[in-house]
Formats: sequence, C-alpha cells, structure tokens
Amino acid sequence: MKNIYFDHSATTPVDKEVLKVMTPYFTKNFGNSSSIHSFGQLALEGVDIAREQCANFLNCKTNEIIFTSGATESNNLAIKGLIKALRDKGLEKPHIISSLVEHDAVLEPLMELKQDGVEVDYLGVQSNGVVDLKKLKSLIKENTVLVSIMWVNSEVGALMPIREIAKTISKINEKRLRDWNNIRPRDRGEKPQKIYFHTDATQAANFYSLDVDWNYIDLLSMSAHKIYGPKGVGLLYRREGVPISGLQRGGHQEGNYRSGTLNVPGIVGLGKAVELLGPVKRGERESIIQRKNNKYIKNLRDKLAKGILKKIPDVVLNTDLENSTPSHAHFSFLGCEGESSLISLDLEGVAVSSGSACASSSLQASHVLIAMGIKIEIAHNSIRFSLGKNNTLDEITYLLKVLPPIIARIRKINPLYNK
Repeated sequence: MKNIYFDHSATTPVDKEVLKVMTPYFTKNFGNSSSIHSFGQLALEGVDIAREQCANFLNCKTNEIIFTSGATESNNLAIKGLIKALRDKGLEKPHIISSLVEHDAVLEPLMELKQDGVEVDYLGVQSNGVVDLKKLKSLIKENTVLVSIMWVNSEVGALMPIREIAKTISKINEKRLRDWNNIRPRDRGEKPQKIYFHTDATQAANFYSLDVDWNYIDLLSMSAHKIYGPKGVGLLYRREGVPISGLQRGGHQEGNYRSGTLNVPGIVGLGKAVELLGPVKRGERESIIQRKNNKYIKNLRDKLAKGILKKIPDVVLNTDLENSTPSHAHFSFLGCEGESSLISLDLEGVAVSSGSACASSSLQASHVLIAMGIKIEIAHNSIRFSLGKNNTLDEITYLLKVLPPIIARIRKINPLYNK
C-alpha cells in the first residue's frame, strides 16, 4: 500500500531539525517561561531565540512579534483587536475591506463585527482568483480603518499583489496626512484616521519572502505547521504603533496582547522552521533555499498538471500556474464529486483535499470557487493537490497511473454525466 501525501496546504510534516530543537523543551528545559528560577529562564531563552529568528525572517523588531496558537488566533487578534482598540479611542463607525476568497478565520470574525455595527465590504476576484487592485481603491472610504487581504489563497494557490495593495494604502495615508497638514491648524479638526493593512500569510510563508518593511505591512498572521513546524503555534506581526487590544486576559504574557502560558516547545519549533527557510535579501521574492525548493516543487506540480490534462478528459484546471505557489494544482473533474475522488484516491494510498482543510467536512460548494465564477456543480467536482519538498517524481507517476481509472469509474455510475 502506497503512502503518498499531496495535501501540504492542510499541514506539513515536522522537519527533523525542527523536532530535534523542540525535544529538550518537553523534557529537560520544561519550565514555564514566565518563572524567575533557572528552569523558567532556560525556557525563556528558547523563546527569545525563536523571537529573534522570526523577527529576522519578517525583517522586523522582536517586540513586534506576538506568539499565538496559530494563524486563526492571529487573524482574530489582528482584526477584532484593532477594531476594539479603535472603538475604545472613540471611533464610532469603522469600515473594513476584505476579499470574498479569504479563509474562514478572517471571514467569520468579519461577520461577527458586521453584526456588531462595523461596516464591511468584500472585494471580488478575477477568474484566476486574484483581487482587482483598481476595484480596491473604489471601496476605500473616509472611515476605512483596515484592509485585510490574504497573501496566497489556500484552495487554488492564487498569489495576491500584496506589495502593490499595501503600497497603495500607504500612499493614501500619506496624502490624507499631507492634505491635513496643509490646512490651517485652527481649521484642521482631528488628525485623519490611518488605514491599516493586514495579510493572512499562512500559505505564503513556505515559498516567499514576508519582509514586512519592504511590503508595507502593518499586521501579518502565520502558522508553524504550514512550514514544516509543529501544530498549535503561530504568530502575529504587529508593526510598532498599530493599536490592538488583547482578546483574552489574565496571564499578561506577550505584552498583554495575548495572555496565556507560552507553548515553549512549539515556539522553539516555529523559530527553527522559519530559520530553515533561509535569509531573504531586501526586495527579493524568495530566499536561496526557498528558490531551490520552489523550483523542485514546481517541476513536480507542472508534471502532475500536464499529465492530468493529457490523460483525463473533461477536466478544468482552476489554478493559474503562472500566478500561484509552486505547490498548488486545483482541478474540477466534471461528473465526479470531489469527496468520491478523494476517498477513492485515499484507498489507493494517495492523500489529497477537496478544499480548505478547515472546511473539508462541509458539503457546501467552495466560496472561493464560487467567487471565481465557477458554477456550483463544477465546484463540487473539485480536488486540490498541494505538493511539498519531500514529494518525488515516482509519486507523481503513480498518481497519473491510478487517477484516470478512478475518474472513469466514478463517471460511469453518474447518470447525469452519461446523459
């Protein structure tokens, strides 16, 4: 029985080097990092090293790193924490802009805020899943305080123009302040409200530089388990001066932004995982290590995509291979329910996904594919392949051998397909 994993967008295996540095913090250095004694200080040393590693990766200050349980918590803290802080300062009707293809970890906090009186507008996407920068500009209003756009879409792998979006927002902020400064002091009124930019970079971290300074980013979320690190740990980058209020209270950790005893082994693992991605020079898209891995993974992904389109009829490739991560290949196999294809592949020893792992148990059509203009019945026929650095050409060859008969068998018993 084969044991092939093509679901790296859901999670990745922990790298051996990551596990190696984590292990002592489960046993020998098990102290609480808030404790003053030597056990606690050894644990704190591990946290401090990880914070430095994360800051180097993001090109930011160490005090701008907030450790969390993962990107979902980071997204909630960034979005709800910002609005809470601004409301506490007297802002009455804040406005947020996001996109229709965000992960539920962004969409659901926005839904909750909307029910609480916050204005929210959603930016549509083009047929390749990428947001339209021109349309974003038209949505910005006087009371806009936050724009939240994911860096990479988790389902189809679409790469968003993050630097262009954030730079546009930065220029709008600069113009508003400049215009305000040109008004006579007695006629100015209150200083214009700044628009902050947040990005969920969970799916991007493995493949691209996340230099927050170069990319004009105010808030950034990411998880360790998408970059060959452990589950249950992540971070929120918060640019110094960006107002956020903690959502959970009691422990006073992480500068009171995120109370709770630190997951020291997980944080140490996160630090090592980002270190293994390699240093990135300012202005470069990827590190040398990322470039090497990206080239290898893309070669496998392109062979997979080319092979599927050649061997199987009535297939729609939903991933724009020229504007996506090297990992993603998202297909709709007409006449085949995604769940049926997924289970059949699993029985052949191949793990794939029918969409975002957090929503894979849902029978609803993917909101991402619907936003891209794909019909509901076609969206239900979809499978996501997401490759990693440990996959091999032999595994691609095996997939291309077992997949065509699986699709043919499912279609044979589908009366609608055989009309």
